[in-house]
Amino acid sequence: MKRAAFAHRWLPILLLMPQIIIIAVFFYWPAWHALTSSFYLQDPFGFSETFVGLQNYTSLLNSAPYARAATFTVVFTLLVTFLSLAIALLLAVKADKVLRGAKTYRTLLMWVYAVAPPVAGVMGIILFNHSWGPLTRFFGLFGWDLKIGVHYFDTAFAMVLISVWKQIPVNFIFFLSGLQSIPKSVREAALIDNRSAAGRFWDVTFPLLAPTGFFLLITNITYALFDTFGIIDTVVKGEPGNNPMTLVYKVYVDGFRGNDMGGSSAQSVILMVLVLAMTVVQFRLVERRIHYT
Repeated sequence: MKRAAFAHRWLPILLLMPQIIIIAVFFYWPAWHALTSSFYLQDPFGFSETFVGLQNYTSLLNSAPYARAATFTVVFTLLVTFLSLAIALLLAVKADKVLRGAKTYRTLLMWVYAVAPPVAGVMGIILFNHSWGPLTRFFGLFGWDLKIGVHYFDTAFAMVLISVWKQIPVNFIFFLSGLQSIPKSVREAALIDNRSAAGRFWDVTFPLLAPTGFFLLITNITYALFDTFGIIDTVVKGEPGNNPMTLVYKVYVDGFRGNDMGGSSAQSVILMVLVLAMTVVQFRLVERRIHYT
């Protein structure tokens, strides 16, 4: 078997240099700056700073608003991830059985993914408008007077619903691709062995979708933690107050609106460590139980 070789030792390094520079400038340098800033107390204008050690971290761990934001982040991430994956899988299973108009069906579902998160937030605000919003009127039929941006639970409900709606298309297309990649012979054998459609799905189809599901699980957790920033910022209308917020959005609020650069840097470091730990656990423990075929 032939192996690729470079004539000069420095050629592959030069080819990788643009990517290395981008990573260093947009990831390592900001991460290092956030780490060093988390040990200082800075004035809002950046003219002076005082070394305070771990004071920013201890203040966060003893902060009730931070604990509240952390709790909401966990609940928000679990709900968005589970609902996005479950609904997308259901739609993919149904779409896999469609013979006529299948391309049109898939295209209509994928259109939503082209919508930017802030635009999705604006559309959600329109749908949840307190005076004439269609969704507000719909839930009003059941006696639920939705007031987005005013009531904590109502705002959280809108955030979850909009975020799930935004993420379903990408999950759908991956699940559908995974379903269509299952060999026809496997499906025919499963049909002979098990006449129950639900039994065939859980015993044959679902295990074969495990690699796709694992990939989407990581993608959706990352989406719920970071990519929903635009949706949350739009829904709370720039006035977080007592409204729910995720840890990522709290970093922005405390740093750029509260001018607490040291505290927001400490929040960034904590969030970065948690994400790295979660990624290691997922790849080291969960992936061992998934077999790629």
